[in-house]
Amino acid sequence: MMSTVLCMSFLALVLSGGAWAFSPIGDGASTHVSITEKAVLQKVTEVCRAIAESEGRDFTPTGNSAEELVQACLGPKATGEVSAVKFKSALNEIYIQNGQVDRDFVNSPAHHFNSEAFALGRRLITDGVASIKANVQKENFQAARETLGRVLHTLQDFYSHSNWVDLGYTEPYANLIRPDLPLENLADVKTPTCSDCANGGFCSNSILPNILNEKKLTSGYMGILSSAKPKGKCSHGGAADLTSSKAPRGGISKDERRSDNVALHTAAVTVATTATLQLLDDIRGAAGDNNYLRFMGIARSSVVVFVIDTTGSMSDDILEAKRVVYEIIDSKKGTQDEPSLYILVPFNDPKFGPLIKTTNPNVMKAEIANLTAEGGGDLPEMCLSGLQLALTGAPASSNIYVFTDAVAKDIELKETIVALIRSTKSTVSFFMTNDGAGARRRRRGVESRAATFETYKDLALASGGQAIGVTKENLPQATDVIIDSSTSALVIVLQRARNPGRAETFSFLLDESLNNITIYITGNTITFTLKNPAGVTQKQNEANGELGTVQTVGNLYRVRLASNKQTGLWEISMNSNQPYTLKVTGQSTIAFIYDFVETFEGPHPGYALISGRPKAGMPAMLLVSVLGRKGPASVKVANVALVTVSGLEVVGGTLEDMGNGEFLVTVTKVPAGEFVVLLNGTDVVSSTVFQRQSTTQMSVSKVTIKAVVDRSMEPGKTFTLPFTVMTDTTGGSYKISARNDRDFKMNVPGSIAVTTGGNATGELTITVPANTPSGTDVTLTIEAVAPGATADSNYAVLRLSVVSKVTDFTPPQCEVVSVSSVDCPADPAACSSAFWQLSANMTDGVNGTGIASLTHRQGVGNLTHTDLKQMVVAAAFNASCCSLTVELVALDKAMNVGTCLYTTKVTWHHRRLVRGGVVPGRHKLPQPQSHKSRLFLQFIFLKKYIFTFKHTANRASVLKSNLETQMEEPKPVKGRCLTVSRCILTLS
Repeated sequence: MMSTVLCMSFLALVLSGGAWAFSPIGDGASTHVSITEKAVLQKVTEVCRAIAESEGRDFTPTGNSAEELVQACLGPKATGEVSAVKFKSALNEIYIQNGQVDRDFVNSPAHHFNSEAFALGRRLITDGVASIKANVQKENFQAARETLGRVLHTLQDFYSHSNWVDLGYTEPYANLIRPDLPLENLADVKTPTCSDCANGGFCSNSILPNILNEKKLTSGYMGILSSAKPKGKCSHGGAADLTSSKAPRGGISKDERRSDNVALHTAAVTVATTATLQLLDDIRGAAGDNNYLRFMGIARSSVVVFVIDTTGSMSDDILEAKRVVYEIIDSKKGTQDEPSLYILVPFNDPKFGPLIKTTNPNVMKAEIANLTAEGGGDLPEMCLSGLQLALTGAPASSNIYVFTDAVAKDIELKETIVALIRSTKSTVSFFMTNDGAGARRRRRGVESRAATFETYKDLALASGGQAIGVTKENLPQATDVIIDSSTSALVIVLQRARNPGRAETFSFLLDESLNNITIYITGNTITFTLKNPAGVTQKQNEANGELGTVQTVGNLYRVRLASNKQTGLWEISMNSNQPYTLKVTGQSTIAFIYDFVETFEGPHPGYALISGRPKAGMPAMLLVSVLGRKGPASVKVANVALVTVSGLEVVGGTLEDMGNGEFLVTVTKVPAGEFVVLLNGTDVVSSTVFQRQSTTQMSVSKVTIKAVVDRSMEPGKTFTLPFTVMTDTTGGSYKISARNDRDFKMNVPGSIAVTTGGNATGELTITVPANTPSGTDVTLTIEAVAPGATADSNYAVLRLSVVSKVTDFTPPQCEVVSVSSVDCPADPAACSSAFWQLSANMTDGVNGTGIASLTHRQGVGNLTHTDLKQMVVAAAFNASCCSLTVELVALDKAMNVGTCLYTTKVTWHHRRLVRGGVVPGRHKLPQPQSHKSRLFLQFIFLKKYIFTFKHTANRASVLKSNLETQMEEPKPVKGRCLTVSRCILTLS
């Protein structure tokens, strides 16, 4: 458990100088987050570079920030701005889950490789990796990222808690991620492993000499509740470890850097980082480069999500939705605003779904064109069931648009929808057409308050969306809202609501980075006046004024500001006695993301994500990440506050700058009712002040419900999930309800008895159908409602994965059969005139599941292969001498990855190498071997050059000497090789 103190500062995206750097915390110990960050960013950069090279473009980030990395990855030539919010959010999901292992599994030896639990620890890793690969294959990226964070914590702990580096190993233990390989030379439970540390703390050289000499693998025993351990065994060590006071005393943990273990701590960090890279590369091989980047959040933020009523009166609405989708696809193609994902969910009565998800715009066009309006009868429709599918299937922070002319039949889902909105921070807007047949059906079928659209208005307000009521004839004028928000860098400047309405003036700041600024007002019988910083005004009845254009349709006013807008403080004066909403949006890469968190104690204290509503009666804590145009250094944060959307209360928080754009915000007195987050600061690039606001409304609760996912589900099996309900208010019978988005059968207790100020534990079961595909994710929402008139409640939202049992653990094997080539010319300008070809055989073995796919990376050329159904698949790769290296990647049906790396010869070649090119090696420099009389070795070293030499000497040391003579400043060289044809040299 490498220190996670303050690990939720994330230390994200630190790229220092020419190397991937990680920052020390406290006394110099490295955190799980810094180790994960270093490896994740290095692998992302490597993949982005590989894709750029395959597309024939340069990969040249203009700086080291997340924003600039995303821009370079997604294509710097695309017009428009691209936000790094999704990337940053994805990284934070991984980091948070990594850190929470120290809270959720603090007393589990397997999760930390404590107490010699090697087999169980490896099982957690391999099962987790299988789940990640299955989820990525099904494009369930959030579930995959959460599992990755937990798996990486366990993998990294092996190197800190075992004696692997004490034994002198400098490379990762590959068997930890290869279940087909045995765990060898483990010290059994009766074998003493440590000597006594007389001072009771940490001592150097406490591991017994025979353990070191025999290369026996052991780890420290950890006791939080008990001091018991087998005789003669090492302890983990530290104040929280009760076993460390029992002989042999002391500990072998390398979590923190101390005076007695500086070298071992550094070695553990280094090998843990390398092991993380290897695991990420295995996932990359299974996912493919493009899906790997989507898994990591490298995607344009714009996502088109439509939930459409397909009952008989909806023909006009469906045609309009089709028109909007076609316009978005056709107008935004090739820009940074081109959507990265399209989602369509139809609903009717009684059916709803399925959820259709695609990255292909032509598929989306075809699917929406196939929708027809039929059925429905005279009853309300299954609108909220369709919306539930969209909220659980779309990425977090999506903009979802619902088209309907009927009220919701499934009104019991309302609180589940609110929980999902808060959990995903997605925005939901409704287009409600209430004329013609739709209205007649409602008048005949429903006469109660539910017959109105109040439920939709409530949900829109809770999410920061709009409830737009128009006639079917005027619907095309209202859907410009969708086109406005289909952008990769949408931000909210201000959002307020008043019910009942009243005369009020709202002010908001516009900064220089904002473009396409639009103001949306919903309500009836409204007048307003807009004023810019120079005092110029425009009223609601001026369609074309000095400040912009005003469009009115139904209950919606859409004000588009002129492009020559003034920066500074603007005002809008509203006047109405009817309910209204106000929303100011724009496009900018200056943005922020946030999460409510709570502290946890233990051997490695830190911050954990709050799944539901924050706890009432105590300060609220938020972790806020701020993104600037040129990285976190290009913005200065002035204040962060909680603001009531429907009231006047603004409560500022105290800021603790945790570095790199991360802030811990503490609000001592939380506003009553629903609130959002408001952030103000200065854009350093333009020296203008900016204002940004979150969209999702939140409130506090005296009820807390917690549950921890510790494993995946299996098709055909029943899964049991314990949960705990806690309260700071009156005890009694708490109502329990739970729903999942797959409609799997569940057994849920109807209520649970909780004492005043106490807690109680219950459990629910989910039965997974036997035919459920591996990689399916299930979003589970559990709600607890307190007794009494106030009906205080809270919820927990969890993502579970269904993974089929894996029996094939052996990766495909690769054998290079032949290489046909000419000597590639020394002049790079002439490289396209010569070609080479590699032939290789790939097989998954007699007992394997068979090869599912065969691709190539690290090479620009043409790959062909025979039928993948054959036992041996013959592959041929052809390339020009402009591309000297190829890596073949074979994936079998159990998601095991096998690779084959080859570099062809060249008479003399030297080129610059950008960051990220150094790959850890495994073997010593090879002795000379012949390959058609000459062997060419490619060397990569930290001075960032690639050299390739003829290998004609009798010993590798001569080859190293040859390299040294080519230096401008000759230095000794240390070397090691990955394969016969790929080696690494480092300057000593």
